[in-house]
Amino acid sequence: MSFIPARLRPLLALAALLFVSGCATQVSEAPSSDRQLGDWRSQQSRLEALQSWQALGKVGIRTPDDSQSANLDWVQQPGQYRISVSGPWGTGRNTLEGDDSGVTLTNSDGTFRAATPEALMAQQMGWSLPLSSLDYWVRGLPDPRGPHRVSEDDRGFPATLDQAGWHIEYRDWSLADGLWLPRRLIMTYDDIRTTLVINRWQPGPPQP
Repeated sequence: MSFIPARLRPLLALAALLFVSGCATQVSEAPSSDRQLGDWRSQQSRLEALQSWQALGKVGIRTPDDSQSANLDWVQQPGQYRISVSGPWGTGRNTLEGDDSGVTLTNSDGTFRAATPEALMAQQMGWSLPLSSLDYWVRGLPDPRGPHRVSEDDRGFPATLDQAGWHIEYRDWSLADGLWLPRRLIMTYDDIRTTLVINRWQPGPPQP
């Protein structure tokens, strides 16, 4: 898993995380107090019910042979998502759009389609990542459809999550619309290390 052709890096960025375009208007709040014991448990039902958000940040991917970063922007709505990545990986914008009918990746090389994000990766790269779980992981939740192991920090928040061969560390949190959401995640799988920093969270439907 250590060699990643240059033309495939945009797709790996999309695969490694789900994020989208820079139109979020509400930045994460500067909390007046730090996280408290009991905060996670009291908000967990809201997080589990959250199906719409906008998030804006950066992703970095490191392998034994390479290290790159890009800007990420993610719009999630019930039953569909749109993810865009831009930066050093190639030219222009790479956009991943998915719904119940399938997934489409559009970039300067053309348009690629598949039934699932995992199938799209397998089609383009010959191997796949569990992209369908990332909308849970980015909220600090395990995917309920598979086995997992979670450890907690001293305030009851997730510290680590192990699922589907991935090890996820939750390094920092931000407050948005009264919800504590992950701000910095470190995700490792074999020799791939992905760092995700979410600078803006906007829970709820996208702004018009």
